[in-house]
Amino acid sequence: MKKNIFAVCDLETSYAYNLMEYIYEKQGSGFEIQAFTSVKSLSSFAKEQDIELLLISAQAMCNEVKKLPIGRIMILSEGELIEELSEYPAIYKYQASDSLIAEVMDLYAAEKAPSPQLLLKKKVEILGVYSPIKRTLKTSFALTLGQILAKEKAVLYINLEDYAGFESLMGKEFQSNISDLMYFARQDSGNLIYKLSAMVHNLGNLDYIPPVFSPQDIRSVTLNEWLMLLEQIQIYSTYDTIIIDFGDLVDELYELINRCDRIYMPVREDSISIAKLEQYESVLRIGEYEEILGKTKKLKMPFHNSFGNRECYVEQLIWGELGDFVRKLIREEEKNDR
Repeated sequence: MKKNIFAVCDLETSYAYNLMEYIYEKQGSGFEIQAFTSVKSLSSFAKEQDIELLLISAQAMCNEVKKLPIGRIMILSEGELIEELSEYPAIYKYQASDSLIAEVMDLYAAEKAPSPQLLLKKKVEILGVYSPIKRTLKTSFALTLGQILAKEKAVLYINLEDYAGFESLMGKEFQSNISDLMYFARQDSGNLIYKLSAMVHNLGNLDYIPPVFSPQDIRSVTLNEWLMLLEQIQIYSTYDTIIIDFGDLVDELYELINRCDRIYMPVREDSISIAKLEQYESVLRIGEYEEILGKTKKLKMPFHNSFGNRECYVEQLIWGELGDFVRKLIREEEKNDR
């Protein structure tokens, strides 16, 4: 089925095409992106094809555009207040591109946008990262894997730990996180994928949803709600791969882990770690989750140096021992999959 069209119209050519390229690379909602640098070209296109969402500069907005059959119009503002355009939401033009698109998608989702179009694409791969053993570089591995895979495909990282520490780790404050996304999902508005696009942040080419702030927020989400979220992402987004970094407070954890195509399990080889792993495997067998064992790949992490200040720790993961380890792992799996 054809995608909904998201059009950008700005008389400044470089701005219009740079923004189009950014949206195309970063957003996961499955829009077809079109850029225009004149009202004439926009009008000609709109008379032939339906435009669902138009982001247009205040200078380009005119009566001709108002008459076009466009689903929703938002104004790219330079900070000025234009009374005759007050009926349209205004987005500040010169903010960071990720913040701009997040604001657009947040407004779009809140305005009861139509259900997104189904995308014809190959199966979305779900990769799980979990270990019953602590201090195994589990999250460092997951973020390294995500960043490296994202160089070749569209990847979304979801952290389901009770204490992920992402505000400190990423050096930024998050206005919303995955618990807000799940609250939105419970409203059953049908626009979850647009809300997701408004919420994702970027680590290089890797997209991620900010994790919960409080462990209680993880406990309150049911298995069915997690499955609904994954289904929406699989069906309506443009992501090829979802990486889930599991914690222990997830509702019906084993059931959710079992939905993964592959599970990576960082392990340690000391006596206590081995004992914990043996207990975990026994619990899976007793609970009839042996299928998880068959999909799990145990990984002994390489020696790993810290990179000094934590502000640059995450970005530099791919250039150290873990990066080399993950690249080798990916090459081996690609070879075995042939």
